Amino acid sequence: MISFEPIGIFHSRASYKYEVPRQGVFFKGHPGRIDFSPHKNFEEALRDLEGFERIWLIFVFDKNEGWRPMARPPVPPLNRDRVGVFASRSPYRPNPVGLSCVKLLKIEGLSLFVDEADLLDGSPILDIKPYIPKADAFPDAKAGWVDSQSQEAWKIFASEEFKKESDWIAEACGLDILSFAECQLMNSPFDSSRRRVKVDARNQKAELAFRTFRLDFSFDASKRDITLLQIRSGYSAEELASSEDPYSDKELHLAFLSHFAQVPKA
Repeated sequence: MISFEPIGIFHSRASYKYEVPRQGVFFKGHPGRIDFSPHKNFEEALRDLEGFERIWLIFVFDKNEGWRPMARPPVPPLNRDRVGVFASRSPYRPNPVGLSCVKLLKIEGLSLFVDEADLLDGSPILDIKPYIPKADAFPDAKAGWVDSQSQEAWKIFASEEFKKESDWIAEACGLDILSFAECQLMNSPFDSSRRRVKVDARNQKAELAFRTFRLDFSFDASKRDITLLQIRSGYSAEELASSEDPYSDKELHLAFLSHFAQVPKA
């Protein structure tokens, strides 16, 4: 029987699966922290690591149950929408082990600070290894179906109103909604199996849900352009008036609505 003991726990603001990108390199400017277990001599194990710019994190997909032999990539190959799980980066694997190459920012005692991570808050860390370009990078290597996948890169723009609302929320609670929207909508923006999105095709508008907020955007399919228009509260007036607050964020929503003179939905 093989067993592993985590060496530490990853911490970040990403608590839900839809808050992290499929690849961490697309999530710049969203730092995380690994707190190593005390009394394990990990202080010595971390010696000499600070000179590396990037490191590999080996972690556990502890929020997942079961696995699937076929996976649906965020950008599928031409003429099909699924590939074998071993030819994918799907988190649903026979053994729920993940591998992520992240940017190392600094080390303070038993805490290691990183960026560009695609891990959820609370993910157990099994091991770390330094990224060595001359050994780990093969830029000319063939990438199978990825080399012929159907590319669907959309350009994301944000209105001044959206930027102001996103900045206010970031200042109030630290959530970066603008970056979340860019990450979610960059590829296959209308794939409702991967994100909470509602589309009004007739008016070329749509809504993306982020926790208890709703993000309105317009789109031009011919140009593959998306314009983020406005952030709204997902709570109705009746819900805001209720004393129940399961996500402990109604005070934030009330302040947001007041600041931007918005009226909650009926």
